[in-house]
Amino acid sequence: MTGARVGLVLVSHSSFVARGAADMAAQVAGEVRVLPVGGAAGGGLGTDFDSVLVALRAADAGAGVLVLADLGSAVMTAETAIEQLPEDDAARVAVADAPIVEGAVAAAVAAQTGADLGAVRTAAEGAGKRPRPASAPPESGHYARTMTLVNDDGLHARPAAEFVKLAATFPARVTVNGRDARSLLAILSLGLTKGTTIEIATEEPGGRAAVDALAALVTSGFERPAE
Repeated sequence: MTGARVGLVLVSHSSFVARGAADMAAQVAGEVRVLPVGGAAGGGLGTDFDSVLVALRAADAGAGVLVLADLGSAVMTAETAIEQLPEDDAARVAVADAPIVEGAVAAAVAAQTGADLGAVRTAAEGAGKRPRPASAPPESGHYARTMTLVNDDGLHARPAAEFVKLAATFPARVTVNGRDARSLLAILSLGLTKGTTIEIATEEPGGRAAVDALAALVTSGFERPAE
């Protein structure tokens, strides 16, 4: 794998929506190219084919581009622009069937971890789905640690993104207060603030290292050591 990350293009009928979604994604994944394309060419609501085409080219750092759009005609504009790219470039572009804001945030976090285009698309398309309740775990693999959030932001914004990125480096499934530690939206939905007690747990025999690493990140106030 190269150091290139999947880029994102956010196509909306509103420039405000596109820019706002891009800003949220950039806040949690600062090394990912996130390009907003919103509004018609002359201003107002609509989409602009030429602007989308320019963004598709600019967003590709070599690992491909994921497109998220807000309404059907925005999808059509994006798909038409993709058809105008050279065949090799078009093969590295995918359109996600996902909510533009939630999908952009989830996709950006996945791209930040170095995930490929297929995995980034899967992350985006899973963003609007409610997490399933955890099934009853086998007792033999259970390992948990309880601690208090000491950093000012709790598990919001960048700390949440750092937490999710670290969790994604481990194969074992880990939960935070019962929610998937690799899902940014699941973590954000918990509303965990400074002073909140959390439980980081796993039900897999190989998950102890993941729990300990995440616990160390929390107790450090989200000051990850340099790799």
